[in-house]
Amino acid sequence: MNKTFKEIKQSILDGQTSLKNEVKIYLDNIKNRSDLNAFLQIYESEALEQAEIIDNKIKEGSAGKLAGLVIAIKDVICIKDKIVTCGSKILENFISLYDATVIKKLKENDALIIGKTNMDEFAMGSSNENSAYGIVKNPLDKTKVPGGSSGGSAVAVAANLSTTSLGSDTGGSIRQPASFCGIFGLKPTYGRVSRFGLVAYASSFDTIGPFANSAYDIAAVLEVIAGYDPNDSTSANIPVPEYTKLLDKNISNLRIGLPKEYLGEGLSPEIRELIENKIDFLKSKGAIIKSISLPHTEYTIASYYILTTAEASSNLARYDGARYGFRDKSAKDLESLYTLSRSKGFGKEVKRRIMLGTFVLSAGYYDAYYKKAQRVRRLIKEDFDKAFSEVDCILTPTTPTTAFGIGEKTDDPLTMYLSDIYTVSANLAGIPGINIPIGKDKNGLPIGMQLLGKQFDEQTILKIADLF
Repeated sequence: MNKTFKEIKQSILDGQTSLKNEVKIYLDNIKNRSDLNAFLQIYESEALEQAEIIDNKIKEGSAGKLAGLVIAIKDVICIKDKIVTCGSKILENFISLYDATVIKKLKENDALIIGKTNMDEFAMGSSNENSAYGIVKNPLDKTKVPGGSSGGSAVAVAANLSTTSLGSDTGGSIRQPASFCGIFGLKPTYGRVSRFGLVAYASSFDTIGPFANSAYDIAAVLEVIAGYDPNDSTSANIPVPEYTKLLDKNISNLRIGLPKEYLGEGLSPEIRELIENKIDFLKSKGAIIKSISLPHTEYTIASYYILTTAEASSNLARYDGARYGFRDKSAKDLESLYTLSRSKGFGKEVKRRIMLGTFVLSAGYYDAYYKKAQRVRRLIKEDFDKAFSEVDCILTPTTPTTAFGIGEKTDDPLTMYLSDIYTVSANLAGIPGINIPIGKDKNGLPIGMQLLGKQFDEQTILKIADLF
């Protein structure tokens, strides 16, 4: 049984279990489900030692907010003295020199980190088939993908290998795998959570967020990891609400927008039918449902991939074989060192995106592609601003289909990119979004529903998520 943090903490306080006992269960589960390939590193002895320390703190009444929480971390977030690979051969065995801000905050609040999860290389992918360390499998059907790029983190929670986990979301990499695995996954507002210690893919899009089996657990983790950080110039100096105290389930007169562009062609009929049922449920709870339009939706995928690949080509230039990471020993001069190290160190999808990004930034193409995509991004943001003047949040599907088969889309990158069609707009606009598991299709695969909120208004979408 997948237990929530709230349930585990209460059981520890009642003396029915201990954190050490819960950690042992998770470690056994990780070993028994190694076929899912969800973890890249497991901190077994360290986790058991830490569990004892936290158990004693709980008994003494001096434990932090997240005492009793077992969390897994996507291997794109730095933990001091631990390997951080980003799912890539080019960073194989690279040891982080410092803690990311989110890790520091988790440790200060007595969360227990059990290990690092597998991921698409440098967070580039929608299926977790791009890792240098093997494919991650969906725990509900091992012939299906778990979604990406945070597939390992989603599987860790869905398969009961940890209570919660952290992922990163550049264009849907938390919400899409949460949908495919049947759990909750939140992408906070850009700037709400510090990116210090998150290895960059596309700096103006990347966001750290949690996966969990309940909205309460999402709220509890967000409450701790959110907040201003002087180490991150994009971090917003805005007060962080006590999200766990705002889950009152009262959505009477809350205005929920339904964008007509998200419910048309390409959406699975089973997903549409289930979402319509949930809309009726929200109406019964007093919500006001309103039809809205986001007219620039058709340009989201194109502008997203132009802008993110441009930023990736710049960010990934640092992996050159000269300073750290993989270095090809057969190189004879500086040029061959760069060429061979990058050719052998990066995987196929990362190379594709670096080349595309370099192309759109090159002389003669910068104005035609990159500059135009930046203008479109502004128009998409304005679409949301206009919509949010009429509604409090927006309801959409999370994905056009349920989890697809392993290998089904690897030879067709454009089809793969379209699996993010409902999620990338939130990253372009910098707004929060959450996946809510709402049921299963006829094959038993999870279906997710997405809620998008106003900037820095995570509490509204968490409140609705808590109803489910």
